This record gives sequence, structure tokens and C-alpha cells, in this order.
Amino acid sequence: MSVTAPRGFVATGGSAGIKAGKVPDVAVVATADGRAVPAAGVFTANLAAAAPVQVSRVHLAATAGAAAGVILTSGNANAATGEPGRSAAERLCVAVAGEIGSTAEEILVCQTGLIGIPFPIEHVLPELEPIVMARGGTGRDAANAARAIMTTDTVPKEAVVAGDGFTVGAMAKGAAMLAPNMATMLALCTTDAVVDAATLRQALREAVAASFNTMTVDGCTSTNDTVLVLASGHGSSPTPAALTAALTDACRSLAEQMVDDAEGATKVSHVHVRGAESDDAAHQAARKVAGSVLVQCSLFGEDPYWGRVVSELGSAGTLFDIDRVTVAYGGTVVCAAGVAVPHDEAAVAAHMAGRHIVLECDLGLGSGQAVVLGTDLSYGYIDENRTTS
Repeated sequence: MSVTAPRGFVATGGSAGIKAGKVPDVAVVATADGRAVPAAGVFTANLAAAAPVQVSRVHLAATAGAAAGVILTSGNANAATGEPGRSAAERLCVAVAGEIGSTAEEILVCQTGLIGIPFPIEHVLPELEPIVMARGGTGRDAANAARAIMTTDTVPKEAVVAGDGFTVGAMAKGAAMLAPNMATMLALCTTDAVVDAATLRQALREAVAASFNTMTVDGCTSTNDTVLVLASGHGSSPTPAALTAALTDACRSLAEQMVDDAEGATKVSHVHVRGAESDDAAHQAARKVAGSVLVQCSLFGEDPYWGRVVSELGSAGTLFDIDRVTVAYGGTVVCAAGVAVPHDEAAVAAHMAGRHIVLECDLGLGSGQAVVLGTDLSYGYIDENRTTS
């Protein structure tokens, strides 16, 4: 159970023919009574924002941060589709609103898939009614919704976090183009916390910054990136800090699941940078290492080539002194004061052979620290992305 775990929400998933073979490709998550509740969103920074991003932004602005439901589709991004694309996204909202008893502006929309292909709205609309009418509040309903938004994902991604008298449920899709601001990813959180729209918006921004914006797979930022949250108000009234912490935990779980399921990945890297002049500098340096094609190739080859790591740290655009830097793999130091040091090669090799690789870098300059999740660069990723996908 994920998005239906908080009180006051229902969900559903089904096939509307966007994908071939009756594969699930439409999900709807809504308030159980069709009533609009506080809502917030964080969207892609890509200036080529897709139609659903444009429409959801407008709807949140028009309602001053309120929504009764969200429709999510997979298989077609409805991006770079012009006015017909925006019209299609609006018509999806109108259709869902009619079924749950809200206004169209109280419906948000997320879409994912191939870019530049007209969305088959005339084919999809007649298929929506039975899907929306099947919505329910069980774990199976939530699982059906999470499965329906998958594209190149191999598994659905769900999370539940229990707070003090309130719950956060979440689902997401994403397996590539994972880089801030966010990724080829959609994420939807629900909570039964009592909270106003402004507080919810700030909590979501902080949660996204500490989760989805601390991962990278290929350094690419999508046209459709969206993270939404709706709050039913059926639970307790947490402090802003407690709500932010719960949202962050849920989003961090989804982010870790995304990286673990990244296209073609055989390794998940945990790049820790400490001793930077500030936390921001540490994040910048960690992202430079995690996103380095050369470092990613070394991870795929299980080769602890720390020279590439030092090179990336030195070109990250932050304060750096090679005579102070230390690099370790899985806790085994291989470089200290900028030069190679004797170490347990068998221990490093064993660590590199695992699925998760912890790469620790200490710059020796201050108290700043950060962690960025990444992956290796494998044959599988290239095979997946060498053609339209």
C-alpha cells in the first residue's frame, strides 16, 4: 500500500491503449470524496516543459494550491506537441473531473514516454470512464496505479512513511535521465496531515532538494519531471519540520529505488564528499564525481581508479587542494594527501564487486558534506538508449 495508505485517498490503474497490448498506461489518484484539498508541485527546470507540466502549473496557480485528483499516463510524454498537446492534457483533466465530481482546474496531470509524438486523446478518452470508476482505497488499487505509470522501469516504486498521527504514501516512475532538477520521473505523494498549501509547498521543495535532486544517472533533465503532493487533512497536524521529514523519507526511498532500477545499471554509487568549504560545495563536487562518464565506466569495470575521482574533484569548480584530498572505496583508503597509499587490495576488490559502491572523498578544507547517488555506465544503458526509447 502506498498512495492509499493515508486516509482519504483512492487510486486505480488500467489500460487506455496508449501502449500496445493492453499494457496498463493510465493511473488516477484522487480524494475519496472528490473534494479539493491542499496540494503542491515541483516541476522540471527544463524550458522545453511538456504540456502536462504547463497545465498542472496553471491549475495549481488558479486554485491557489488545491487539487482533488491527479491523472498520470505513460507511453507518450505529450511533450513538444504544441497547442494540441495542451488541449489533450486539459481534456484528460476534464474527463477525470467529470467522473469524481470536481472541476477540471482541480485535476493535475502527469505524463511520461516518448517525446514529440501527438497524444492519442480521441482514442484514450472513451477508455477512461471504466478506469476511473474502478478506483478504490486498497493496497491493490495503489499497486495498480504504480504499475500503470511505468515506462522503462522494471519494477513499480512505492513508499509509505508513518508520522505521529499522520502518514505519507508515495509512488513514482523513473529509470533514466535522472538529474536535477529531477529526472525523467514522475512522483506523487499523498498525506492525511492537516496542513495549509503554503506549508505543504515549502515542505515538498525541501523534500525534493534532499532526495530527487541528490541523484544522477546520465546528467539529463527531462521535459516532464513532476513531483506532486496532496493532503487530505484526515490525520493530525504535524509541525512543518515533522511533515518535511516524513516527505523527505518517502521521496528519498523513491529516489533510491529509481537509481537501483536505472536503465542498464549494474552498480549503484554512493558518492560521499566531506571536508568541503560548504555543503553546497560538497554537493557540487559529489555530483561532478557521480556524473563523470570516466568514473562511471570504472565502476562498471570494477576498477578502483581513484585518479579519475581526484581529477573530477579538482575540476568541480569548488575550492580544492590536492595535497589534502583523501579517497576511499568502501572504507578502505586508497589515496591520502593526494597520493597513492598501501591498502588492502582484496578488500577493495570485494567491495567493487558488490551492487552498491561507497566512494568517500575528504577534501580536508572545511565541514561541508553531501551525498549523491549515481550508477555505473554499462553496455545495457547504451543499448537501451542508442535508439528512440
